[in-house]
Amino acid sequence: MGASKRDAKDVKRATGLVWERPEPAPRTAPAPLSREAIVGAAIALAKEEGIEAVSVRNIARVLEVGPMRLYGFIASKEELLDLIIDEVYRDLLPEGPLAGPWRNALSMIGRRLRTAAHAHPWFPGLLCGRPNIGPNALAYLEVALSALTRDDPTMSIDAAVDALRVLQAYVLGAVQTEMNDLRAARESGLDDEAWRALHAPYLARMFSRGQFPTLQRVVAEHEHVAPDTSFERGLAWVLDGIEANLRSGGSSL
Repeated sequence: MGASKRDAKDVKRATGLVWERPEPAPRTAPAPLSREAIVGAAIALAKEEGIEAVSVRNIARVLEVGPMRLYGFIASKEELLDLIIDEVYRDLLPEGPLAGPWRNALSMIGRRLRTAAHAHPWFPGLLCGRPNIGPNALAYLEVALSALTRDDPTMSIDAAVDALRVLQAYVLGAVQTEMNDLRAARESGLDDEAWRALHAPYLARMFSRGQFPTLQRVVAEHEHVAPDTSFERGLAWVLDGIEANLRSGGSSL
């Protein structure tokens, strides 16, 4: 037991970033293993049981190997999370450079990010703190930022970085709202229309007091549209705001 603990401490002191550290020599017994297999198992487990279930021990159980074998490929749970985040960035990469004006580039980036976030609900929650610098994340940033600065002389590097940050904030916020709506509908058994019908009498009583005239107008006049339509409308507003900033001579947002 003592030796195993010492071994674990030794691998956690492994030098070099996981992206550049060589994998151990291949072994066929008791089972072949690779970082690719570890990442695949981690993403599958996160989809099935949630990101909280992703741990070195649980991944080892799924792969039917001892946890210490995984420590030959990753030094910590933090490295494991870095690897699965970078794998999702692979889904964000377009096939080749983004063509057309910067609005087209940002639109495509936003839509791909939304699709990836819905496919991996844990992904937005891990995009915090310092930038992700895995190879796929770097490739994504290079494609995105080069598309923004390539053809528009008014788009400085500062403006491009800020524009991408604003886009990502909008997309991830919109996705979080969409996922919350889906979760609420699943847990309550009511879709949006049924929920509004259930609460209509209560709101009518509240509005009859005359304290909420604007909210009364919202309930009466607001058009309820599909999530795709709502997302595209908000995306256009974000891009309009970025464009207006550039036209006004703002060097950054």
